[in-house]
Amino acid sequence: MFKDDQHLTEKQKGILAAATELFAEKGYAATSTSEIAKKAGVAEGTIFRHYKSKKDLLLTIVSPTMIKVISPMVKKDINKVLDKEYDTFQDFLRAMIANRITFVKKNTSLLRIFIQELPFHEELKKQVIEQIGKDVLERLREVIRHYQGKGQIIEMHPDTIIRVAAASTLSYILAKYVVFPEVDWDEEAEIERMIQILSDGIAVKNSD
Repeated sequence: MFKDDQHLTEKQKGILAAATELFAEKGYAATSTSEIAKKAGVAEGTIFRHYKSKKDLLLTIVSPTMIKVISPMVKKDINKVLDKEYDTFQDFLRAMIANRITFVKKNTSLLRIFIQELPFHEELKKQVIEQIGKDVLERLREVIRHYQGKGQIIEMHPDTIIRVAAASTLSYILAKYVVFPEVDWDEEAEIERMIQILSDGIAVKNSD
């Protein structure tokens, strides 16, 4: 993801690529700058000529990628689903889950870093909220209100429904593709069960 950046030297590109791979594989805390230097094929002092600290290196990887790559990509991908009309909320969920699975498959290494480091770095949390969260959240609220207006979803605050649906969806996707990729999952069956559980919980119940 760094190879086309004209502002980086070849050594910087190598350092960032090595750091991304090691942070994703071992975690930020367990990765030393000497390991990054060895993998990048540079002296450890070279890293500190370009970056103030290991934390600066982490933020150099995540910040520009969030702004230049991940944020527009997330919004563009999600809008492919949000801009379409689906007859039922279940159909919308199915499309959104498929969309997120495709995204995770393409960005597994970077997402591992986010998952591992997001709880410990306020800077990363702010970037996620500012670059992705606000715009996407408002679009999702509109979707929930739409299906509430169609009488398919109970009258509950849209944010609550979004949190429940997002938590279920993300926990499955991250477990399968990031945390336990070696486990053999029946993906189609798992997704349908998840949609059924979510639908049963928030569907409008007939009174007859």
